[in-house]
Amino acid sequence: MSTAPLTHLDTHVVLWLYDGEAKLLSAAARAAIEAGRLEISPMVELEIQYLVEIGRFRDTPDQVIGTLTRDFGLSVSSAPFPRIIASARELRWTRDAFDRLITAQAMHEGALLVTRDRRIRDNFAGAVW
Repeated sequence: MSTAPLTHLDTHVVLWLYDGEAKLLSAAARAAIEAGRLEISPMVELEIQYLVEIGRFRDTPDQVIGTLTRDFGLSVSSAPFPRIIASARELRWTRDAFDRLITAQAMHEGALLVTRDRRIRDNFAGAVW
C-alpha cells in the first residue's frame, strides 16, 4: 500500500490538468499533486457533464477521467454515497451542491483537496492551494 497522502482534486483542477494547464496551479497545489495518490469524487464527473451540456467544456467526463487515469494514476472514489451525504449535510457554508459533496468526500476519506475555491479553502482545513 502506498504511503503517499490521499489527495482529491476539485473539478477545475482536473480540467486544467486535462488541458495541460498545470501552470495555472499554485506551487503548493503542484506539490500536493506530485506527492499524492490522486482521487476524485464522482461528483467531479457529474460537474464535468454539466459543463459539457451548457457548452463550457468540450470533452466528456469519460475522456477526461480516462486521460488523467492514464497520465496521473487518477482514480474515482468508491466511498459509500450515503456516508458522503451524511458528511455533506453538515457543511452549511455553501449552497453549491458540487462544492459541498466534493468537499465532504475529501473530508470523509481524510484526504487533502486541491482547490482554488476560496470558500472551500476558508472552511476546510485539508484544502490546498
